[in-house]
Amino acid sequence: MDAPRPPAARTGGVVATLAFAGTVAAVMQTLVTPLIAELPKILHTSASNAAWVITITLLVSAVCVPVSGRLGDLVGKRKMLLVCVVPLAAGSVVCALCSSLVPMIVGRGLQGMGMGVVPLGIALLRDVVPKEKLSSSIALVSASLGIGGALGLPISAAVAQYASWRVLFWASAALAVTIGVMIWFLVPDVPASAEGQRFDVPGALGLGAGLVCLLLAISKGADWGWGSATTVGLFAASVVLLLVWGFWELRTRDPLVDLRTTARPRVLLTNIASVFVGVGMYASMLITPQLLQFPEATGYGLGQSMLAAGLWMAPGGLMMMVVSPLGGKLTDARGPKFTLVCGVLVIAAGYGVALALMGTAWGLMVAMMVSSGGVGLAYGAMPALIMGSVPLSETASANGFNTLMRSLGTSTGAAVVGVVLSQMTTDLGGYTFTSEDGFRTGLLVGCGVALVAAAFSALIPGLRHSPDAAPAEAAVTSGQAPARA
Repeated sequence: MDAPRPPAARTGGVVATLAFAGTVAAVMQTLVTPLIAELPKILHTSASNAAWVITITLLVSAVCVPVSGRLGDLVGKRKMLLVCVVPLAAGSVVCALCSSLVPMIVGRGLQGMGMGVVPLGIALLRDVVPKEKLSSSIALVSASLGIGGALGLPISAAVAQYASWRVLFWASAALAVTIGVMIWFLVPDVPASAEGQRFDVPGALGLGAGLVCLLLAISKGADWGWGSATTVGLFAASVVLLLVWGFWELRTRDPLVDLRTTARPRVLLTNIASVFVGVGMYASMLITPQLLQFPEATGYGLGQSMLAAGLWMAPGGLMMMVVSPLGGKLTDARGPKFTLVCGVLVIAAGYGVALALMGTAWGLMVAMMVSSGGVGLAYGAMPALIMGSVPLSETASANGFNTLMRSLGTSTGAAVVGVVLSQMTTDLGGYTFTSEDGFRTGLLVGCGVALVAAAFSALIPGLRHSPDAAPAEAAVTSGQAPARA
């Protein structure tokens, strides 16, 4: 029997709380971006060591998101949401108080531990939101990661420019505590969907080790050298560890990630598309601020400050916020596959706009708004596809795995576009800058990747409506689980 759902008035508070939590978590990921140039001086270290302040959050969140998702299924999603808030707040306080590298890395790692709030929140919506509001609610909470990333940059830049950098972390600590209070009072507790099953400790350790090796190789390969023994060794270790992990997951009774479910064509193709969507989204986030901030003397740079560049990009986040509920309505009308295909095609169109209008700040703003609209559509459709294809007992863990796929995409996108921008350069006044052709190539890569995502999305099969196959999308909108194969 399904758990009783809160009244509609209260579910509005639930959705607002979960969307706010996802937005704040995303803001924490971009929090240090305005400080990158200053971090070596602030922490009394080298630039290469300071880069770990960003890398550690990526690594820890990649390891912890699938784990927190599975624990949400086992012990309850509300409990795990509250647990995730603790390291978000504690990590922010540690960063605010630190004056050296190691405490900052510890604090940023703690912040990474709390990034599971988004997949947990999306999974919780399936339990508590009325079916007529579920698609739009999923779209808004899922897109909160992109919304927070787009809005966090100008906000962080403004605070860093006009106040102490420590204010950023004290503010994030206060926001984390606020989220905890909102979850405590506004989010209802529902029974754990996989209560009685065991937590797969070997699976968690194996996946974590494999992901750390893979993401370290991707994120640090450019610094260490793509052909260096360290990078190649990490890639090889990740392959071995993930193969062993997969062997274990297929044979244990209660796996961390049910690979048989993940191998279903709808789930598999959605996760593959998610990787490419992550690449496509992050390519523009990497290229646009550089074009805005490069000196005008280059002939293609626009000479904007960090704060001004963030403000030019902020309408993209607002567009995502506007489009996400509309994407939910589109999903209700045509299905999540249609919404996903539309979303990635809009992302590709955004890159086309950027290629045509990259010589002006307003042109890049329009391009970001178009791309962000596509991200809003795509990010809302992917969880709907996933939840429509997995049992209720795996909702949170499946969403966590899908979030991980997006993160792998953003990491890969950063590495690929970073290589393009670093290899195609020009000299000006004794300094080396990425050339105009380099930026155009990066934009073409982003456009091409978005089109690849559209192709994979179009291949996602429809649901089989037969006596032996429950209609999974109807199950999502009713809050019930599709039959488990």
